[in-house]
Amino acid sequence: MFNKIYEKIKKFIKENYKELLIYLALLIILTYPLPYYILIGGGTIDLEKRIELKSDEKGSYNLAYVKQINATIPTYLLSFIFSKWDLEEVSSYTVDESETRSDVNNRERLYLEEANSNAIINAYTLAGKKVDIKSDDYKVIYVSEESDTDIKIGDTLISVNGVSINNNTEYKKYLDTLEVGEKLDVKVKRNGKEVDCYAKLIEVDNEKVIGLYLVNVYDYEVDPKINLKFHSNESGPSGGFMLSLAIYDRLVPEDLTKGRKIVGTGTIDIDGNVGEIGGVKYKVMGASHDKADIFFVPKENYDEAIETKKKYKYDIDIVKVEKLEDAIKYLQEN
Repeated sequence: MFNKIYEKIKKFIKENYKELLIYLALLIILTYPLPYYILIGGGTIDLEKRIELKSDEKGSYNLAYVKQINATIPTYLLSFIFSKWDLEEVSSYTVDESETRSDVNNRERLYLEEANSNAIINAYTLAGKKVDIKSDDYKVIYVSEESDTDIKIGDTLISVNGVSINNNTEYKKYLDTLEVGEKLDVKVKRNGKEVDCYAKLIEVDNEKVIGLYLVNVYDYEVDPKINLKFHSNESGPSGGFMLSLAIYDRLVPEDLTKGRKIVGTGTIDIDGNVGEIGGVKYKVMGASHDKADIFFVPKENYDEAIETKKKYKYDIDIVKVEKLEDAIKYLQEN
């Protein structure tokens, strides 16, 4: 039986080998990966699906995202034809060759965690609701190549040489009292357990550091209770501002949306400041494609957003914001 099957396959290949070679060559041409990404207009994500808190809004709040695809030979060539497709080298997305994919994913997850806590605290504070901040944790999101330490991404700093890390200002002041090259005893929390680590003090741009980049993540209680449901592949800090705006609207009696589809982007810090993001033109493209009425954008990205609107004649209101209150005021008055 197997011999008959083998003979049939052998005969088929012998009779059709030219066509098979052509198919194989086409398959390679169509799927062979090139060291480029292609950035194109993205889309929007309705925050109604991410926030578990009662809502009576007639409109919607939405996050904007950039669509990124891996380049192949056909898509690479098409990028020179389609004006809205932009090529980016893969190397431009590589921060540190020593980092693993797990390190990058952990960092983006921590950015999202920081953005979420900042968004909730800002929204509840502005709405006059109960916010009880219990602790302020400093989590490691990046360990520089210049550093000499066994601290890992995701660790939470507890103390340096026995001195508790209570806020970033005190932490920097303490490092300034030490000598460059000094080996420090650092206590961290890792996977729920306290771990003793070390780090040597180095100097970068005339500043004494141990080569760590940190984010603030708060442990807090709020009333009414809220739950966020982001997918495992959703991460990063750029949705913090819009998340805070959407939560605020759920906490106040007035419906600020007034039936409009509101899209935006921007980070948010603990003081309600809206920060710069990347890929804004692709986000404007996606927002316009999804029929958004308003696009909120950080002041640093405003000019690029306006240029994109004018270039493609989009019918969308581009609104510059510096703080969360700016967006609230705009929606109340317009």
